[in-house]
Amino acid sequence: MKTDHPVGTRQQGGALANVIVALFFGALLTVAIKIGPVYIDDLTIQEALESLEGTEGLSSMGPAEVRRLINKRLSVNNVSGFDAKNISVEKNGEFVVISVDYEVRNNLFGNVDSIVHFQHEYELKGQ
Repeated sequence: MKTDHPVGTRQQGGALANVIVALFFGALLTVAIKIGPVYIDDLTIQEALESLEGTEGLSSMGPAEVRRLINKRLSVNNVSGFDAKNISVEKNGEFVVISVDYEVRNNLFGNVDSIVHFQHEYELKGQ
């Protein structure tokens, strides 16, 4: 039995599927490009805070001095858009407890935004 299909219908079905797949992967690529640098900056912030372990005079520094030291390390690593107000520094005997709690908002496209929240806590001991 022979079925009559309009000319090109079979090719159009494949083209529509290809367009849908391309749009899906394009959206994924857009999200990765917009959100990826946020996670890279967070890893840099974590490394900067972890590198404070064993810093000479850390346990005798005040909170403002510790923030200044962290800001120097972040500026050297080219982390932008991070506010030092998101850092909480407390003394616990000879340990310095550093808490970081912040969120980053990005515009993905149109009126669609992403919010990524990070929260870290470190207990460091200076020399």
